Amino acid sequence: MKCKSYINLILLLIIISSCNTVRNIVHKDQSAKKPSTKVYSNEKRTFINGIEVTLGTVTTTKHKTTSTATTANKKWNTSGGNPPSKAELEKANWLQIKYAIIMDLPAEELTNIPLLELMDKWWGTRYCIGGSTMNCIDCSAFTQVIMKEVYNIQLPRTSQEQFNMMQPIAIDELQEGDLVFFNTGGRGISHVGIYIRNNKFLHASTSQGVTITDLGDKYWNPKFRGGGRMR
Repeated sequence: MKCKSYINLILLLIIISSCNTVRNIVHKDQSAKKPSTKVYSNEKRTFINGIEVTLGTVTTTKHKTTSTATTANKKWNTSGGNPPSKAELEKANWLQIKYAIIMDLPAEELTNIPLLELMDKWWGTRYCIGGSTMNCIDCSAFTQVIMKEVYNIQLPRTSQEQFNMMQPIAIDELQEGDLVFFNTGGRGISHVGIYIRNNKFLHASTSQGVTITDLGDKYWNPKFRGGGRMR
């Protein structure tokens, strides 16, 4: 009888111990299902341009980037007229890329869109003495057209007359819209072009028609006689 009681007691202890073990296992499984919460400190991190952020928060900035199209069309917007259309923006971007390659400049630096449009319109027009149309044009007639339509400056007809009315400008002080003068033979000034940028000038060449040439060109450099700006 006593032996049977001992056996029953041992079985009871085993059952109680097993229940506690099961409860512990279930407790562990349920705790694993609880959502975890991240706790961020108030530590601040500083990034480029002095922007500070606090960990665990969403940060916005008012900094804006400028696209090539926006930069390219400042000339249109400053006149007070309507903003350029999508087609005009696309054309401006294309002209910037095209002439940036020719002039060896970053496209975003070519912001004078009216000048780009006009030079593209006349590009390749053949040269002829006394010409003043898109069929053929000479150098001084071409500078007349560009200076009038882009810079609203009226020039006399010949390259010598244009030279006479200009204030002399040293070659290292040339700016876009200044004139550059050459002597290609004989006495005085016989050729004229318009300085653009990066040592390049736009002109009506006898051999290539309307084109862009570097002032360091082996043909033109020895014939250069100076730059000029409206007095």
